[in-house]
Amino acid sequence: MTTEYLFDLNEQNLQSTLQLSMEKPLVISCWASQIPDSVTTNALLEKLANQYQGAFILAQLNCEKEQNIAMQLGVQNLPTVAVFQQGRPVDGIAGAQTEDKLKELLGKYLPSADELALQQAEKLIEEEKYTDALLLLRPLGSQQADNGQYQLRMAQCLLATNEFSEAQAFLDKVTLKDQDSLYQSLKAKLELHQQAADTPEIRSLEAAHQTQPEDIAISYQLALQYSQVERNEEALALLLQILEKDLNFADGAAKKSMLDILSSLGQTSTIASHYRRKMYRLLY
Repeated sequence: MTTEYLFDLNEQNLQSTLQLSMEKPLVISCWASQIPDSVTTNALLEKLANQYQGAFILAQLNCEKEQNIAMQLGVQNLPTVAVFQQGRPVDGIAGAQTEDKLKELLGKYLPSADELALQQAEKLIEEEKYTDALLLLRPLGSQQADNGQYQLRMAQCLLATNEFSEAQAFLDKVTLKDQDSLYQSLKAKLELHQQAADTPEIRSLEAAHQTQPEDIAISYQLALQYSQVERNEEALALLLQILEKDLNFADGAAKKSMLDILSSLGQTSTIASHYRRKMYRLLY
């Protein structure tokens, strides 16, 4: 298999391959088909390279075919695994290796699992795949509580998926040192949404709801207005209150409205998960 991070090393690409180590770790796997342990070690490294999806470069050196390179690298035993950074060898091991031993070696030079997830999420955000990015970002929350860049990426994805109240919560966590141009852009987008979401119709219904909180017809109209301007959390809260009083209000229209909002928010939304559980308890 040949990819941008996994390929055979030869005389023609030796220098360009070493140059790759200026940007990320380069692992050279020295093997030969006549030495079974080296074939196994090489296969394990190939498996890891595919798992890490480009976090390191794996150059496979067939020492039977490329004896000159093996001599230049000083290979004396097979299998041999060499790690290069900044164009120079920095580590290596010789002899048969287990997958755990290879992971231990790579772990010294590769980003952590959290860092890899953040890098993958960054790529997804660049491709405007915000829902996919959220699937990677959400599980990292407890470990990234003090990471301002994490808060910004979460807010960026949440704004793109119309989860404005949660986006606000993440922006509020960003400290002064991380309030960069992205922060200012996201803040401006949120403020524009908040201005557009505060319509005269909503203000009128909010006033009526405040004076007549038990009138579920007013609550329902207000919930519909909220949903139209993507104030989904407020809409869901009102709709849940309505369904707790009358599960079939308006011939099931309130139930349908709530299901429509939950569906539009998708599976990555914590707000949707929260209200989905509450609604299912009512229904079942």
